[in-house]
Amino acid sequence: MKELQEFYADMHIHIGRTESGLPVKISGAANLTFHNIAREASQRKGIDVVGIIDCHSPGVQAEIDSYLEKGEMEELEGGGIRYHNTTILLGSELEVKEPGRGPAHFLVFLPDLRSMKAFTVWLSGVMKNVQLSSQRIYVSTRKLQQEAESRGGILIPAHIFTPYKSVYGSAAERMSELLDVERLLAVELGLSADTEMASYLPELDGLTFLTDSDAHSLSKIGREYNRIRMAEPTYKEFVLALRNRDGRGVTGNYGLNPRLGKYHRTYCAACGSIVDEAELSTERCFYCGSTKIVRGVMDRIKDIADRQAPIVGAHRPSYHYQVPLEFLPGLGPKLLDKLLARFGTEMNILHRAPLEEIAETAGASIAGMIGAARGGALQVDAGGGGTYGRVRVDDRKG
Repeated sequence: MKELQEFYADMHIHIGRTESGLPVKISGAANLTFHNIAREASQRKGIDVVGIIDCHSPGVQAEIDSYLEKGEMEELEGGGIRYHNTTILLGSELEVKEPGRGPAHFLVFLPDLRSMKAFTVWLSGVMKNVQLSSQRIYVSTRKLQQEAESRGGILIPAHIFTPYKSVYGSAAERMSELLDVERLLAVELGLSADTEMASYLPELDGLTFLTDSDAHSLSKIGREYNRIRMAEPTYKEFVLALRNRDGRGVTGNYGLNPRLGKYHRTYCAACGSIVDEAELSTERCFYCGSTKIVRGVMDRIKDIADRQAPIVGAHRPSYHYQVPLEFLPGLGPKLLDKLLARFGTEMNILHRAPLEEIAETAGASIAGMIGAARGGALQVDAGGGGTYGRVRVDDRKG
């Protein structure tokens, strides 16, 4: 039996275009191709496992076939595709809108390219354009769950609290209204929520929490990620980890402080103002009077919570408020390149490199912020209205 190890994993990364220029995720960067994601994760980010979410696209599948045939990548016996130091798990993000409800997004992961191609054949009959990412499919959520599982796959509700296109944010007050919760293994928290916030809802108690980047550009890969204990980085081991079987499991969630998320605070869609909840008793914007209020994630959670206070189970791993390097004031691309030249990958900079050595390359201010981020002590201002929060400028002193 192989010894268990710790691996870093970001399970939600989009493809913007194929190498031939075909659009996949319309809002994704053009250089966000299957190969570029694999190379970025392996060489710069230092991430061991990535979930590439648009592998149902026939244009993407043709590229995967090409890299497998050339021997630049290889399919693993336990599921997944290996590229240098990174394993790619094949995924798809899909939108379901059931009658009388808002839309919600779901991730489907499948063990290999063959099963993903079969899934694409099924999808082509229930969606308008199978080439594109995050498209609506015209079946129920339970039917999607059944189709994924029948192919050896798993379904994971995506960014479950965000105001737009998520289970709790726009579709339902209880996940059980849409899905067979007993068959779920995990949910993705999203950028504006953490473990404590999700622990207001008892129906999530038995599910593994994932923190992923939902990257729409190469630089955003790894802005949220997980530490997972497995025997090896494969699809089979990933599923065992989500089930918490045989010593496997998620051992750490690394996510933005929810205050850095775009939808943490309630805001007015008419004037863009972040609205203090105490000023919202009339359901109108305190500043412009509009009723176009988008409730922030924390406020939405409290609206639907069964508990007055969160109960975080003893089985939950630590949630680390990890601030991505690109969020740090004063750390631009040139300085980041110098740090990567010395320490190899972003994971090394964030977790392993001695702070005094970071200071030698980037200065005491940057080293101080990285040290504060490691300890969850970096102070941030809240985001809202579709705008990210930010690290307080006062903290530049380290």
